[in-house]
Amino acid sequence: MTVPDRDSDIVPISAATPDAGRTVEAVSSSRARSIERTVLTVLALLYTLYFARDFLIPIAFALLLNFLLSPLLRVLGRIAIKPPIGAAIIVFLVLAAMGGTMYRLAGPAQRWVASAPESFRRTQAKLGGIIRPVQQVSKNVDQAVDAVGGEQRPIRAPVVVQTGPSLSSRLFGTTQRLVADMIEVFVLLYFLLAGGDLFLQKLIKVLPHFSDKVKAVEIARATESAVSAYLTTTLVVNIVEGLIVAGVLKLLGMPNVLLWGAIVACLEFVPYLGAITAIGVLTVVGISTFPDIGHALLVPASFLAINLIQANLATPVLLGHRLTLNPVAIFVGLSFFFWIWGVPGAFLAVPLLATFKIICDHVASLAAIGEFLGQRDETERRITARL
Repeated sequence: MTVPDRDSDIVPISAATPDAGRTVEAVSSSRARSIERTVLTVLALLYTLYFARDFLIPIAFALLLNFLLSPLLRVLGRIAIKPPIGAAIIVFLVLAAMGGTMYRLAGPAQRWVASAPESFRRTQAKLGGIIRPVQQVSKNVDQAVDAVGGEQRPIRAPVVVQTGPSLSSRLFGTTQRLVADMIEVFVLLYFLLAGGDLFLQKLIKVLPHFSDKVKAVEIARATESAVSAYLTTTLVVNIVEGLIVAGVLKLLGMPNVLLWGAIVACLEFVPYLGAITAIGVLTVVGISTFPDIGHALLVPASFLAINLIQANLATPVLLGHRLTLNPVAIFVGLSFFFWIWGVPGAFLAVPLLATFKIICDHVASLAAIGEFLGQRDETERRITARL
C-alpha cells in the first residue's frame, strides 16, 4: 500500500493568500464603474421602452411621418406658403388619402368578413383529404398504446374555459385606444411640421463653437434627407408591389383584389413575418375561392414570386448599399421591437433601425455601429476570401 506524500498536498501560502488590495482597486477602477453604468443604463432604457410604450409609439410614428413629409413642406415653402399653413395642408391631404382608401376598402372588407365563416368551412373541407390520414394515423397509434398498456384512460374532469379578450384587441388594443393614438400622431405631426427647424435652431444656439454649429446642421440635413429618401422609397415600393399583386390576382380570377393588394402593401413593412403572413392569408383565401387546388395555390405562388423579385432586385437597386440593412440586424431589430412594443413595434422596427443606421453613418463616433448594421459589399467579400 502506497502512503501519499503529505508534503505534495501543501499549497504555497503566497498562492493561497488573496490580494485584497488589488481586488478593491480593480472593482473601484474607472473602467469597472464605466461598465456598471453602461449595464444600468441599458437596463433602464429597456424598462423605459417597455413600460412607456403607450407614450412612445405615437411619438415614433409622428417622427417618422415628419421625416417622410418634410421635403413636401419645403416644396410648399418655395411657393411662399408658410410652415403652419403648409403643415395643415399636408396633414389634411394625408388624412383625406387614408380616409378615401379606408372608405374604398370598407365594402370589400365587410363582404369578405361576412363570407369568412363559409369560406373557412370550405377550406377545412378541402384540406380534410390531407389532414384526415394524419389524424387516422394518430388515432391508430393511440389505440395501439391503449391495447399494449391494458389500462383505461383516466376520466378527465370538465375544463372550464374563460372567455378572454379577442385576438384583435390583444394585437391592436381597443378601438377607442386606436383612435386616440391616431389623433395623437397627427396632432404631433402637425406641430412637428409647423415648427420646421425649431429644434435644430435651438441646438445651434446652445452649441458653443461655430464649427460645431456647422457640423450639427450638416448632420441634421444629411440625416433628414437620407431618412426621407429611405421612407419614401420603401413606401412607393410597397404600394407598387401591392398594385402588382392586385393585378395578378385579378388575372387569376380572385375577387376583392384591391383589399388583398392593400393587405400585402401593409404587411411588407414587416420583413420576413409580413411575407409569411401574406402567404398564409392568400393560401387560405385561394383555397376557399377556387375549387381546384392547383389554381388556388397559384395565388400565394404568384405573390411569392413578386416578393422575391422585389426583395432581391428592386429594393437593393433603389435603396443602394448605404441604406440597406443586413439580415441579422433586421431579424434582431424586428424581434426586439416586437418583444418591446408588440405589433406596432414590428411595423416600426425596420424604419427605426434604418434611421439609427443613417444617423450612425453621419456621426463619426457611431460610424462603427452603422458599419455593422449595413450590408457587406463585394470588396469586403473578396478581402475575406483572400484571408
